[in-house]
Amino acid sequence: MKQLIECVPNISEGRDSNIIKQVTDVVETVEGVRLIDVDPGKATNRTVITFVGPPEEVCEAAFRLVRKAASLIDMSRHHGEHPRFGATDVCPLVPVANITMDEVAGYARKLGKRIGEELGIPVYNYEFAASKPERKNLANCRSGEYEGLKEKLSNPDWKPDFGPDEFNEQVAKTGATAVGARNFLVAYNFNLNTTSTRRANAIAYDVREKGREKREGDTVTGKIVRDEKGNTVFIPGTLKSTKAIGWFIEEYGIAQISMNMTDITVTSVHKAFDEVCRAANERGVRVTGSELVGVIPLKAMLDAGKHYLRKQQRSIGIPDMEIIRIAVKSLGLDELAPFDPGKKIIEYILEGKNEKKLVNLTMTGFVEETASESPAPGGGSISAAMGAMGAALGTMVANLTSHKRGYDDRWEEFSDWAVKGKYYQEELLKMVDEDTHAFNKIMDAFGLPKKSEMEKTFRNKAIQDATKYAIEVPFRVMNLCYESMEVMKAMAGFGNPNSVSDAGVGAIAALAGVKGAYLNVKINAGGLDDKDYVKEIISKGGKIQEKAVVLQKEILDIVDAKIG
Repeated sequence: MKQLIECVPNISEGRDSNIIKQVTDVVETVEGVRLIDVDPGKATNRTVITFVGPPEEVCEAAFRLVRKAASLIDMSRHHGEHPRFGATDVCPLVPVANITMDEVAGYARKLGKRIGEELGIPVYNYEFAASKPERKNLANCRSGEYEGLKEKLSNPDWKPDFGPDEFNEQVAKTGATAVGARNFLVAYNFNLNTTSTRRANAIAYDVREKGREKREGDTVTGKIVRDEKGNTVFIPGTLKSTKAIGWFIEEYGIAQISMNMTDITVTSVHKAFDEVCRAANERGVRVTGSELVGVIPLKAMLDAGKHYLRKQQRSIGIPDMEIIRIAVKSLGLDELAPFDPGKKIIEYILEGKNEKKLVNLTMTGFVEETASESPAPGGGSISAAMGAMGAALGTMVANLTSHKRGYDDRWEEFSDWAVKGKYYQEELLKMVDEDTHAFNKIMDAFGLPKKSEMEKTFRNKAIQDATKYAIEVPFRVMNLCYESMEVMKAMAGFGNPNSVSDAGVGAIAALAGVKGAYLNVKINAGGLDDKDYVKEIISKGGKIQEKAVVLQKEILDIVDAKIG
């Protein structure tokens, strides 16, 4: 399986679009790497860049980016609201798929070494790539910022991991770079109805994990409390795995709380939003909305949307885009600028929502593609589509019932049914394209060369493997269609009686999916040499079809009895 990592370099330029473009352009010169977000900030004079790809290719793109930024940005002239100490201030690598954190940390150290040796830039490895415990925290590595870099480099305890340890003419221009390996970080800002940075900072200190300095007597002017070693004692904030500060954004004329969420499995986006709202309200300030810097995982947005739907006692078994819309409105993510899920949610970017898929076609386009001279999509894809339609009808009845007057005390029960129906609907939609993909694999296998005995052996194995897969896909469709009928039966039995016919139509579509997929199992099984497997799969398929026929009759009997 393909390994994927994300790189999120922050460069110290957020105002000159020409420089930003020159820096980001080099990322796309590396084949296999996809630039997915460029987020400049004028007030911070900083741009957050995000790209994804295989580890070696991402590291190459990161190196080229650091090199280009070093040639264009002069840190001796840089000013901005955000802490920084280099032209490429930070360059974290983040695991995305099929790769461990230890492996990513290894790539980070390798990248840092190359930047230090080939570009002559001081490099500090941080987080999981840190060489010393005190360097794990980025704030420690960047303490003193650019203005304190000369003194930092002269301190033996802060000798860089790679690159020069002197503040020479080149380092004066490039500054230093922190290269690390970390978990997925969400950069999240909260918009306030105040212009006071002081108030924003007070709220940030209330909630961030580190909290605020403990003082004797007066919490503002009192003497700072220190422990026996002389270290400042802090009163912890309410949100774990968060870092936050307050600042004023001249571009919008408001103060913001800028938060880095270092582990959203510990503190979710919606938990942070609700807590900041609470803390702000206690200080007479209101959160008017929020701003996402960079990209966010799909799960984080879905979790947020479901959280607010549950607070409204609404079903969560609705389409993902509707859940995301609820999240955007609840969090106020569109207050300062439109929120485009296709550009802000990492899975949607990686999937390529605009790539050619049957499920992305219009209804007319799908029907016309089916009717064309091309042999795919065929009966297998249509069976999956029929099953998806059936499951969608069962889900619809569950959602309608959940929100219907008189069912308020059972909204969660029907929401659970809707979630179950949505699962079958989504899985069957995946099978629409997967069945066509399975057919294409067979065609590709038949197209392999067969001149030598070795080629013939390889070709025959490829054909058999592809044929077996082309049996497994419609067999899975059969199972999904049959299992989805549980939802239709429940909705026919105790769902919204005004929609009982929809549950019946869903059962009819589901059985059509079962029968159609079974035909594909049988016809594809004819090309497989493993006859024991063929006998077993045909027998299992037959039993599923028999059970589906019985279940459909039970559902339709309920429907007919209610319709009268």
